[in-house]
Amino acid sequence: MASIFDTSIEFLKGVGPQKAVMLNKDMGIFTFGDLLQHYPFRYEDRTQFYTVATLPNDASVQLRGVLTHFEMVGELRKQRLVAEFRDQTGKIELVWFKGAKWVLKSLKLNTEYVVYGKATSFNGKTTIAHPEINIYKPTNDQEGFLQPVYHTSETMKKKFLDSKAIAALQKNLLAQILTQIPETLPDYILKHYGLIDKQNAVLNIHHPKDHKLLGRARARMKFEELFYIQLKLFKEKGLRKNTFKGQIFKRVELLTTFYNDYLPFPLTGAQKKVIKEIRQDFISGKQMNRLLQGDVGSGKTIVAFIVMLMAIDNGTQSCLMAPTEILADQHYQGLKEFADILGVSIAKLTGSSKTAERRKIHEGLVSGDLKIIVGTHALLEDKVQFKNLGLSVIDEQHRFGVAQRSKLWNKNKSVFPHILVMTATPIPRTLAMTVYGDLDVSVIDEMPAGRKPIKTIHSYDSGRSRVFGFMREEIKKGRQVYVVYPLIEESEKLDLKDLTDGYESISRAFPDVPLSIVHGRMKPEDKDYEMKRFVKNETKIMVATTVIEVGVNVPNASMMIIENAERFGLAQLHQLRGRVGRGAEQSYCILMTDVKLSKEAKIRMETMVRTNNGFEIADVDLQLRGPGDMEGTQQSGVMDLLMADLAKDQEILKEARYCAENVIEKDPQLELLENRVLQQHIASLKKSVVNWGRIS
Repeated sequence: MASIFDTSIEFLKGVGPQKAVMLNKDMGIFTFGDLLQHYPFRYEDRTQFYTVATLPNDASVQLRGVLTHFEMVGELRKQRLVAEFRDQTGKIELVWFKGAKWVLKSLKLNTEYVVYGKATSFNGKTTIAHPEINIYKPTNDQEGFLQPVYHTSETMKKKFLDSKAIAALQKNLLAQILTQIPETLPDYILKHYGLIDKQNAVLNIHHPKDHKLLGRARARMKFEELFYIQLKLFKEKGLRKNTFKGQIFKRVELLTTFYNDYLPFPLTGAQKKVIKEIRQDFISGKQMNRLLQGDVGSGKTIVAFIVMLMAIDNGTQSCLMAPTEILADQHYQGLKEFADILGVSIAKLTGSSKTAERRKIHEGLVSGDLKIIVGTHALLEDKVQFKNLGLSVIDEQHRFGVAQRSKLWNKNKSVFPHILVMTATPIPRTLAMTVYGDLDVSVIDEMPAGRKPIKTIHSYDSGRSRVFGFMREEIKKGRQVYVVYPLIEESEKLDLKDLTDGYESISRAFPDVPLSIVHGRMKPEDKDYEMKRFVKNETKIMVATTVIEVGVNVPNASMMIIENAERFGLAQLHQLRGRVGRGAEQSYCILMTDVKLSKEAKIRMETMVRTNNGFEIADVDLQLRGPGDMEGTQQSGVMDLLMADLAKDQEILKEARYCAENVIEKDPQLELLENRVLQQHIASLKKSVVNWGRIS
């Protein structure tokens, strides 16, 4: 049923067909509801009047006074309008460079004005460039308010649809529809959290009376938005747990044998905790959907093998899917060593598997003789069928789409396999709650014993000779070194030049040392050949682009040099650093940068030097970049947030999550009278809307 919020924007007083086209095209505003949710991104404080004598420097201010003089100054292009503005405490200069002639026509001498703009002092003279200027009327609301500032476009500004015009449209809209905005949270939630009602919140977002009401309006809108995202996730999670049965894995004979006789090293407390959580899922009778987070080298693969043994113990098969052939091969080699000891059959299936090999694998999977299959996207092919797939492990899952993952679900027709998703990309807690909120989350936050933390050093280009000396010392000890250059697609040619120049300068500095070079434009077989030479210790220095970010495991490599480190994001720097520190020796990561660094680049370098904790790094990354640029958020709907900010609103998110969990626990189908508001709001939204916090 259409509501007033679905009314086309052209029918709002002050819009009309021409402006409607611009709002559609430039802002994606098509309806009353869209405009209502086009929220201000900041507010100009008009609650306070300054005097000339009390002006702060380099701040936006509001003044009341008279114009005592104005004139056009300069010739042609350099022409500007300069005015003298006075109040009872002194005088300042107002200046307009753009639209000066147009402003000139409206100015009057000895008339009282309200001026708003940024005051700057230079050589003892205070100036406001391009101030907003209006004749002072004691009856109007200029005595104190917060002016909302809205995003707009250059095209719109030229057609007089600037931020102030949008604020005026919002006033027209609210006058027409405010009383029809429905309440979307139950009374008991509003009371418990001390939240204001929806109509008041919307009104004070667009036209706040004061800072206090604006704060309360924002808190209410952010809570609602995050609450509905969490409610949706808990509802789906509950539905899936009640709907999808899982195979029960109670027997642990093979696992016990491995544990007692063949486990190569003691497990960390974190690994044991995760295995216990997975075991609980396996005996629950419900399908497991669990995310396993752990830094590079924290021991996720051995956990995956142990839980695969639980599946095999109970007469089922396991598969492990990785995003690249190199990573699939690494997992296969690591698991094969243990599988062979236990007499468990294992195979690898990738795009480059030979036809005869494939036929044998397909037969083994269908008969049930083949217990573990490791592979890439090749596992998703329809030809790949299992006798009884009990567990699917997906590594670095953000590299796979939802549709691809669901194909693995359907590899067992009678009962969905248990799903374990693994990632070495640390996800901030707030993102994990939202992006993966429908998964149970396990974390390995402890490194295996004997691992020394990687020492990270930030060095400028001027210190290159010292870095070369350090490399020589490590190579003399028999160690190997990575030198990584950024590869940014837009300027691949330029970056390749960086890489080849770097390769040549390293060749000159280390004439007796065998080198490998790897980059994205090489043929896969050439790349593999070079990688393998490095893995076998035939070459001592690997000069590469970021293609080595995931994949190769070379415990003998003890040094990672990242060139132009300022051009990398924190997550990528952390992933690259994780390529070293895999053996028992002390490892180093050296970040090479130019002396001139942006404020953000400095924070990234300082963070890398300060900590090896992936979760701490991920939190800083979220604050610097915002959730929009974090991997995996696009397909999750987090991008859909209108008010909340995952980097800043962690406390509100925790409260909203706790509240949503309680609601679903007590009333999974939202059938209670007190929750009718929630049910109505969800029902009123289009199925395609990811963010249930929106106005339909």
